[in-house]
Amino acid sequence: MATTVVPPHAAFFGAKKEIGVRSSFSPSISAHRCRKHSLNKVLAVMAPSQPSRAPATTGSVKHGMTMTEKILAKSSDRAKLEPGENIWVNIDVLMTHDVCGPGTIGIFKKEFGENAKVWDREKIVIIPDHYIFTSDERANRNVDILRDFCLEQNIKYFYDIKDLSNFKVNPDYKGVCHVALAQEGHCRPGEVLLGTDSHTCNAGAFGQFATGIGNTDAGFVMGAGKLLLKVPPTMRFVLDGEMPHYLLAKDLILQIIGEITVAGATYKSMEFVGSTVDSLNMEERMTLCNMVVEAGGKNGVVPSDETTFKYLEGKTSVNYEPVYSDESARFISEYRFDVSKLEPVVAKPHSPDNRALARECKDVKIDRVYIGSCTGGKTEDFMAAAKVFLASGKKAKVPTFLVPATQKVWVDLYTLPVPGSGGKTCSQIFEEAGCDTPASPSCGACLGGPRDTYARMNEPMVCVSTTNRNFPGRMGHKEGQIYLASPYTAAASALTGYVTDPREFL
Repeated sequence: MATTVVPPHAAFFGAKKEIGVRSSFSPSISAHRCRKHSLNKVLAVMAPSQPSRAPATTGSVKHGMTMTEKILAKSSDRAKLEPGENIWVNIDVLMTHDVCGPGTIGIFKKEFGENAKVWDREKIVIIPDHYIFTSDERANRNVDILRDFCLEQNIKYFYDIKDLSNFKVNPDYKGVCHVALAQEGHCRPGEVLLGTDSHTCNAGAFGQFATGIGNTDAGFVMGAGKLLLKVPPTMRFVLDGEMPHYLLAKDLILQIIGEITVAGATYKSMEFVGSTVDSLNMEERMTLCNMVVEAGGKNGVVPSDETTFKYLEGKTSVNYEPVYSDESARFISEYRFDVSKLEPVVAKPHSPDNRALARECKDVKIDRVYIGSCTGGKTEDFMAAAKVFLASGKKAKVPTFLVPATQKVWVDLYTLPVPGSGGKTCSQIFEEAGCDTPASPSCGACLGGPRDTYARMNEPMVCVSTTNRNFPGRMGHKEGQIYLASPYTAAASALTGYVTDPREFL
């Protein structure tokens, strides 16, 4: 059984199991990796010579399917699938936004005709969220194109914004697409959700197949309702142990990406299981699945359970059918982590896999902190940050920008009491800590955007951010340095002006 060498601080224990791993987790079940035929059927097995005998009549060896394989099989009307197969998949939900929507619409009209109708007006979700609160005329035009198309096609789920001066007067406007999809009930176990955004994998937290696609593919889905997809093999990540009070799901996914690298899951499904995963709320599970694309993953998935079903109550009237990996499912590899031994981590510039312990970066002076995005701008993310500010009783030493993912999250910041605060809300705690007032809900500076985007780095700066990418230029200036971190670590760093382990305050 192959083992993996890990740095001393990594709490990765046992062995990494290779091809042939079954979902029972038995250490005796493993096989040697065969790169060329890793998931092909067994062609031959060498064995000691035996007396001749009649051919066996039991047929080929049977094995089960993983969650991802089951979902794709159901959506392609197939009883059985193997990784590597190319199949036509029926799509349950297609999402697009203001950056990719106009291109998708253009391709749809070019290929299907100027007067063509979409395949299902109730299965297309269009969410302006990226370049919204800006005076950039081309960015504003993109939203106009979405609006005209949705009126033409009578799209049921278009979350429009018309008055940019005050988002609150736009009742239909939501904010960041991936969080809005969840809050509005478009994420459901067992379904296939495609979106023109790489972080569409966020929805895998609901036990569904969700992945990002390009404008050309989306234009085809818009007209046909299906897409040719290759079935990915599945990597399994078993996270066990009690979650320390100073860790969040962002620490877990940064730990994993640091372990396997940004190319470690290229065109693979990443399935997350274990007692730690079971204990996570839905927003934390979303964080876990959100960043699988930073490891090259095709999709991430968490088995649905009572936590999932409770979250969905009142959000959707659509019937859904959860699926789970079979006991005999085959995984291309398996990683096990004892979460109780992990420490807060960051991803240093300029790659999400440039992992380091937060305490190892305590001498890194920073210029600002950014808390927001689909990865780190949910209600629970702000609750976590507020907890650190509350525990410290101090003021932030660097500008700290707060960008709620959606309008609902913004409302939560002003209405929900932070546990242990004596009834104070996040907004009150942030104000006392000297943070910026929570901004209008959007993707904000996570991906730079026009120069007038709130909190965009227009000069070379060092930023600790709860976002998902830290490539050069990602948040604006190409010489900016971004340290990806959990909301705990981000808040702790705001209080000191240096990259800081949150255990100093928790």
